[in-house]
Amino acid sequence: MKAASEMSLAVEPAAVQKTVYPILFTIAFTHLLNDMMQSVIPAVYPLIKEQFSLSFTEIGLTTLTFQLTASLLQPIVGFYTDKKPLPMSLAIGMSFTLVGLILLSFANSFGMLLASVALVGMGSSVFHPESSRVAQLASGGRKGLAQSIFQVGGNAGSALGPLLAALIVMPYGMHSVSWISAAAVLGITLLWRVGRWYEKHLYLKKAKVVSQGGQPALAKGKVIAAIGILLLLIFSKYFYMANMTSYFTFFLIDKFHITAQQSQLYLFAFLAAVALGTIIGGPLGDRFGRKVIIWFSILGVAPFTLVLPYVSLFWTVVLAVIIGVIIASAFSAILVYATDLVPGKVGTIAGLFFGLAFGMGGLGSAVLGNLADHTSIGFVFRVCAFLPLIGIVTGLLPNVEHKR
Repeated sequence: MKAASEMSLAVEPAAVQKTVYPILFTIAFTHLLNDMMQSVIPAVYPLIKEQFSLSFTEIGLTTLTFQLTASLLQPIVGFYTDKKPLPMSLAIGMSFTLVGLILLSFANSFGMLLASVALVGMGSSVFHPESSRVAQLASGGRKGLAQSIFQVGGNAGSALGPLLAALIVMPYGMHSVSWISAAAVLGITLLWRVGRWYEKHLYLKKAKVVSQGGQPALAKGKVIAAIGILLLLIFSKYFYMANMTSYFTFFLIDKFHITAQQSQLYLFAFLAAVALGTIIGGPLGDRFGRKVIIWFSILGVAPFTLVLPYVSLFWTVVLAVIIGVIIASAFSAILVYATDLVPGKVGTIAGLFFGLAFGMGGLGSAVLGNLADHTSIGFVFRVCAFLPLIGIVTGLLPNVEHKR
């Protein structure tokens, strides 16, 4: 028995009938690297703002540039690779991220800054569609488990970005971002090997017939109305998330006069809480129902967001962690609820909601940055505190789970 080969990425074709854990954990780890490098960008905004003398509006435009290249290109890439798979595009996508980070470390103008974050966004748009497909191909039929493993990697990476910014970039300056690009080199190496495995197993993708049959439990008009409500909830969630990820550090520095490095550690605590909330949201939805979790996650977080702008530093951080856990639990519940509404259209629904999530994050950052320039960062947090109240519309969602 070839034990060594079983643990390598060169898994035999027959092994795909079972869950291929070496591939799953490798793709999850590269997801961690990808999202970790991405999350360094908003984490170093205080340093970028000072170095380039940027307004909050320009900070928002930076986020918008990154999010738009990551969201608008993603469905295009996914649509194309559905028809013509490109296994080596995994490594190519990470190469875009590598170039973007190196360019960011040497950026000397706002234009170069935008170009660098656009390249990182392009890397994300190429990475996610094909890596999600690899995770499903290696699932051995256990798609939920495979997707969970894949998502946990990304969530952990998003939380680690601010920590790297605090430990490396803040003490040593923007040039040290190039050190972080070493993670991209590691990612390219691993994804090249995953791509070779993927290429050898494309016959499974072509031969696979997935039946997701069934008819919507509701009339078409009610389904469209329910999807509209879910998109409104996505708007509420990701506008608030954009406020926290892009401007939480500025809020802490402005109100409590802490250092930029300290603010990164508090942002890390928030993002780690978001990762935890994302992990537990799916199982809770399975147990208690999607609609209940959506209620709790969006509307239930409102008391904490309303209090956060008015408390001490200690309680601000505590509330941020609570908010992160609760609000992050919504997305998986919303996505699964939507696929229950429109059975057999998982790809379409996932593309719509993931694309909107990225888009709302970028648009929210730009709008809120402009508002901060015309008012104050404290005013932005007081206004955003009311966004979760939109969760009241969850009551209008039909109960579809018992109709399956």
